[in-house]
Amino acid sequence: MFLGEMQLSWESIARVARSRVLKLYGTAATGLLLTGCKGYDVLDPRGPIGLQERQLLINATVIMLAVVIPVIIMSIAFAWHYRAGNPKAKRDLEWAYSGRIEFVVWAIPALVILFLGGVTWVSTHDLDPPKPIQSKVAPLEVDVVSLDWKWLFIYPAEGVASVNRLVVPVGTPIHFRMTSAGVMNTFFIPRLGSMIYTMAGMETQVNLLADEAGTYRGLSGNFSGDGFSDMVFDTDVLSADDYRQWVQTTHGAGGTLDAAAYATLMHPSEHDAPRTYGAVSQALFEGILAHPGEAPTAEQIAHFAQPTT
Repeated sequence: MFLGEMQLSWESIARVARSRVLKLYGTAATGLLLTGCKGYDVLDPRGPIGLQERQLLINATVIMLAVVIPVIIMSIAFAWHYRAGNPKAKRDLEWAYSGRIEFVVWAIPALVILFLGGVTWVSTHDLDPPKPIQSKVAPLEVDVVSLDWKWLFIYPAEGVASVNRLVVPVGTPIHFRMTSAGVMNTFFIPRLGSMIYTMAGMETQVNLLADEAGTYRGLSGNFSGDGFSDMVFDTDVLSADDYRQWVQTTHGAGGTLDAAAYATLMHPSEHDAPRTYGAVSQALFEGILAHPGEAPTAEQIAHFAQPTT
């Protein structure tokens, strides 16, 4: 009876192990496929920030291959040379130390770390998210708020807003100010670059630019609850004329994003279809930022809208 129970137990363990392995391979395959999905391919960028980040990935990979490739070659060469059937292989049982080997073994990784550290140091400063993008075109200001489970985009200069759809003009630097209405999320448009956290009561910034018109997918990379898997949005990059037309159409469509509308928007919801607001309360983003986790009142928002003296 005991042996039978043990056998059954081992069969259960093996079955669970096979299931875990299959899930692991499935997850890895999904990740590989995701890199090639339309709109998510970080290796096929459509902006200067994404291009620089791709180059950084390539440079880092090439530098690290200086260790990986020799190790693979030497592992195969040593195994072949010291095989049991090779009479020319000498085995010195008294051998204990070689200064030359120690020098090579430690020098190569040290050089790799120096090169990789230097490349990362320079790139970190060049790709600093708040650093403005040099352009003859004035940047477009967009305020971003992550909610459960949707994205709110406010255009303060245009006086419009949209949910789960980001519309920007091609060739124009976009300056994003971001915060969260609750839990922490990440703002990420893979083909434009730079994943940035959004946190309640804190403002983070990132500057991006799209070189080509098209639709690029955006998402949150930080799990935030039941509706996280559908917390995605389309980034529609339009020509300057089409962008101005979209702003006019949004104004004409009506709807006001004020304190009451934002309080409704804060309620957790899933599978939210894109929608727009033709008018936005001035300084709404500042009110959200100053009152994390709650909907600011109209009076609190008006306080930030007052001109400073």
